[in-house]
Amino acid sequence: MKLIPAIDLKDGQAVCLYKGDYNQKKIYSSTPEDIALNFEKMGADYLHVVDLDGAKEGTTTNLETIKKIRNAITIPMELGGGIRNIETVDLYLKEVGIDRVILGTAAIENPEFLKEALDKYGPKHIVVGVDIKDGYVKTAGWLVDSQTYYLDFIKELESIGITTIVCTDISKDGTLQGPNFDIYETIHQNSSIQFVVSGGVKDAKDIYKVNELGYYGCIVGKAYYEGKIDLKEVITCLQKESSHV
Repeated sequence: MKLIPAIDLKDGQAVCLYKGDYNQKKIYSSTPEDIALNFEKMGADYLHVVDLDGAKEGTTTNLETIKKIRNAITIPMELGGGIRNIETVDLYLKEVGIDRVILGTAAIENPEFLKEALDKYGPKHIVVGVDIKDGYVKTAGWLVDSQTYYLDFIKELESIGITTIVCTDISKDGTLQGPNFDIYETIHQNSSIQFVVSGGVKDAKDIYKVNELGYYGCIVGKAYYEGKIDLKEVITCLQKESSHV
């Protein structure tokens, strides 16, 4: 399992929102690149970055900060938030050196663009963010309801060749209440798509449970920033376990 620490960006700072509410923001650092480097030093094998301004506005607001993060680390990095045309995909994958981009809003509102990106770069570099509230997918930084049932959407993604999704239960995000394992098990039973568990991880037990269930990946954000998880210890444990398998 990939344990993927997260950095959420707003106005160039590393922040956490509560349940995706832009008005409930806590700032953790004005130098996100330092956090990224620290994650790498702890042994993280991937980094998850979200441009919250981009997600809301469909822009590349935090481009300079994203470049600083990319230049600070050598581990692979995925990026989501505001990527709604092929030019932005090109910018991040080719110029900035991001390893894979996460398409969210555009994947629902503009399926032709999703197919274009997938044809150009392949499923290794194009991931879809499936952000769920009450069973339905939300878009535009979680501010807009799509009226699309999450399982239907996931099956559709699978049918066009998407192999990996980042799946967030918005009602859990930033709450430290534990992930919505019911949703993830439903996806696991009904699809062969690889998914990253995102939202609500509260402690090391949650991460170990994701690993035991055999899911592809798990994002940890607020639990780390609030001191609920010794990330280095968890990474070391997971790496030891995988080396024994």
